[in-house]
Amino acid sequence: MSDEQNTGVGGTSRPTGKRQLSGTSTTTASSTEAKQVSAPAKTTGSGETKFGGGVASFLPEVVSEVRKVIWPTAKQLVVYTIVVLVFLILLTALVSGVDFLAGLGVEKILTP
Repeated sequence: MSDEQNTGVGGTSRPTGKRQLSGTSTTTASSTEAKQVSAPAKTTGSGETKFGGGVASFLPEVVSEVRKVIWPTAKQLVVYTIVVLVFLILLTALVSGVDFLAGLGVEKILTP
């Protein structure tokens, strides 16, 4: 490739990977179309596409989603809480140790 073909806007060079050099495309139009959702979008009377269900349908949708949640049992909740607390204690100890050692190192370097 010449430098003229390899420069983009402002004279910067474009990335040139193996696919760009060989002319191979990373995606095709047919694969992009196949990935798009085939469900028809809701339209209003004037032909405009309408997204979402509006404010009135928000709470019923929230209730239906919350009903799908699998809530932990009391025993699972206690175990998960203990695991989180132990993890926090370990990370706090690790950060404190690194901070202490860094402080000692800086002090040793800066004091005569």
